[in-house]
Parts: sequence; structure tokens; C-alpha cells
Amino acid sequence: MATINSAVDLITGALQADQSALNIVANNVANANTPGYTQEVANWQENAPVEINGISFGTGVSETGPTSVRDRVLEERLDQQQQAASASSTRLSALDSMQALFAPDSGSSGSTDGDIGSDITQFFDSFSSLEANPTDSSLREQVLSTARSLAGDVSNAAASLDQQRTSLDEEAAGMTNQVNSLTSALAQLNTEIQSTSPDSDAGTLEDERQQDLNQLSQLVGINLITTENNGVSVTTTSGAVLVSESTSYPLTTGSVDGVTHFFLGTEDLTASLAGGGGQLGGYLTARDQDIPQVLSGLDQLAYSISMQVNNLNNTGSDLSGATGTVANPLYIFSQPAAVAGSALAMSVTMTDPSEIAAATQGAGSGDNSNAAALAALASQSVVAGETPSGFYANFVSALGSLVSEVQADNTAQNASATQLQTARDSLSSVNLNDEASLMQQFERSYQAASQVFTLLNTVMTSALNMGVETAVS
Repeated sequence: MATINSAVDLITGALQADQSALNIVANNVANANTPGYTQEVANWQENAPVEINGISFGTGVSETGPTSVRDRVLEERLDQQQQAASASSTRLSALDSMQALFAPDSGSSGSTDGDIGSDITQFFDSFSSLEANPTDSSLREQVLSTARSLAGDVSNAAASLDQQRTSLDEEAAGMTNQVNSLTSALAQLNTEIQSTSPDSDAGTLEDERQQDLNQLSQLVGINLITTENNGVSVTTTSGAVLVSESTSYPLTTGSVDGVTHFFLGTEDLTASLAGGGGQLGGYLTARDQDIPQVLSGLDQLAYSISMQVNNLNNTGSDLSGATGTVANPLYIFSQPAAVAGSALAMSVTMTDPSEIAAATQGAGSGDNSNAAALAALASQSVVAGETPSGFYANFVSALGSLVSEVQADNTAQNASATQLQTARDSLSSVNLNDEASLMQQFERSYQAASQVFTLLNTVMTSALNMGVETAVS
């Protein structure tokens, strides 16, 4: 009877282990479409054998609980790649918006096609036309009309860049609450995991933590440090601590020189976050690097054209023979005080076309030499060592090259992230075909154990009836 009882215990354990494994498979199937869920597998462990008269007898098997199929190194690599892809995607979107401002149909100030490059050509061509007939009022009005188109398109482009910068600033500032919410949740999950599973896989709690880490890495560049008792610490890529096991450290914001800066305690992290990755890094790079660079080029163009044209017009004489004075200068454009801000402030201040100084001083109203000199500015190196049209063409080309470069980087980064995601899914996601195969395997194992249990029941019943064969239901 002792031998039969041992066999019954052994088979009972097998039935329990198979049932536990079936429950794990059922849970996997139920969560096949749950975001962030990691496949769990049964852990089989041979029970310690017993030794009788020098002979070892097996005592069956136990299912010691499910383990999630995860590769922490792979998941960390995926997070790092996603934060790089997220940063370049955000930056690329901002750059595309900037580039659209300088497309041929981007203007709205009254020019033929809104192209600043065409505006420049038409403006200096109007002086060439005036050169042929310097007293013609319609040709003089044409000079002011093309000047207004040029100034309007340049000013509108600068205003749009300022608006984009403000929008990026608001988007970046709005991410602070999302980051702080995730770091707080990570600290709480650390506490739960360290208290319940300090030395083993924490299952769904680790799934939740990994999903939060994945979301956080898309917002801001982070590094992970594994700590004792299955915890993690999270830092920015520059090393500022956001989460230290059960404690989170929130980001705060403040205005510096009119834009939002990001702080951890008293430390200003803005510059390091810009280069760290994630959407926040993309926003800050576009706000603090790309837009100022584009705006600087536009300012240089506006400043140089305004100064050169104003200075030359002021040295000639207008239709009435008057020349510019300190009190009443003959300025066509608003006179810029400095390079910075010139594009936004560019406008036409002259309202009377007769004040255009087509003639050289003292040469009479029919003289065209100053109009010829103004037209000649188109072919002179007056903007940072280049002609106005040449400078603008290189300006647009440089912006296009930057967009292409970031686009290529983003394509490569997304491709790499997709490969890592595929590798992660192949390892950790639920495969319904595999689960169906495992379910069949565990069901047959359960059925086999049940048959043995039935046989043992028959043997035990016969024994109790002194060897008389008895039907057992």
C-alpha cells in the first residue's frame, strides 16, 4: 500500500503540474493582444528522489511558477534606438515646416509666387527698368511695389519662424507632466517589484515597468542602471537621476530669456536634454539650434539688402533734385539697427516714388547713374561675400541639405528600431501557434497522468477486495 500511495502522490503532483502549465498557456492566449505583455513559460523542476535500500526512486515533478521570456539587454537597446528615432522624427517634422516657408508658393505678401528668391530678382530688375527711363512715375512705383513684396515675404517668413519656435517651446514644456508621471509610476513599480519579487521575475509588474520605460524613452533620452532586489534607476543621458529605486525626481520648468528651460532641482538640463534624444530632444534641437540658424541667415539677408540699398539711395538725388539728409534720409527700407531682428522688422518706409534717387547728386532728374548703381547691387557681393540671389540660393540649399540629412538619419534609425522590435517580439511576444502546440502537449500529458491514476485506482480497489476483480467506475 505504501508503494501505491507513493504512486498516487506522484501522479497527483503530475496532474497539478500539468494543470498549472495549462493555466499559463491559457493566460498567454488571453493576453496575446495586450500591449506590453511578455510571454510566460512554465518552469518544470524534478522533485528530490528518495532512496530505499540503496535504490533511488523518483518523486515526480513540480511546476514552480511562470517565468516571463524577456531579454533585458535587448529591451534596453530597443529603448535607446527608439529614443534616437523619436528625436529625429520630431526634429524632421519641425524642419519640414521650416522648409515649407521658403517654397516658391509660401509667400502671402502680394508677390507673384511668394518666392523670396524671385522677389530679390524682381526688385533689382525694377532698378534696371527705371534706368531706361528715370523720370517715369510707373517705373518708380514698380520699384516700391517690388520692394514691398520682398520686405513682406522676408518679414512674414521671420514671423512664421518665431511662431514655430513658440509652438515648439509650448510642446516641449507640455511634456514635463508626461515625463514626471512616468518616473513616478516607475518608482512605485520598483517598490512593488522589490517587495514581491526581489530575486525572480515579477511577471506583469515587470511588463508594466518595461512599458513605462519604453514610453519614457520616446519622450526623453534615458539610461538604465540595474539595482539590488530587481530594481532599476533611470538617469538622463547626461547622468541626471530621474528615478532611484523607489524615489522619483521631477523635472521643473522656468523661463530663461523668453524660452522654457528644464531643471532638476537647481540644475539646468536644457542643453543636455537637447542632445539626449526622445521627442523632447527633438523639440529643443529644433527650437534652440535649427530655427535660430535659419533666422540668422534670413536676418543677414534682410540687413545687407536694406543697408546697401538705403545707403546708395541716400547718396543720390530724387526726382525733385533733393538729396538725403540726417533729418530726412532717402531710405527705401526701414533702417536696421543690428543684424539680429532685421528680417522681422524689414518693411518699406518710403511712400513717395518720386523720392527714389535714380540720379547722381547734381546731375539732374534725367540722370540714371544712381539707378544703374542700385541695379548693379544684384551682381555684387553685398551679403556676407555673396550676391543677394546667390546668398539666398545657398541659404535654401543648406536648409534642404539639413532636412535630407535628418531624414536619412531618421529612416536608418526607424529601420534599426523596427529590427530590434521584431527581435524582441520574436522572443517575448505570444505566438498563438506555439501556444496551441504547448496546449496540446500539456493536455496529452494530463490525460496520460489521468490514465495512470485510473489504473492505480483499479489496483487499489482490487487489493481492498482481497484480489477479487471488481468493476471500478
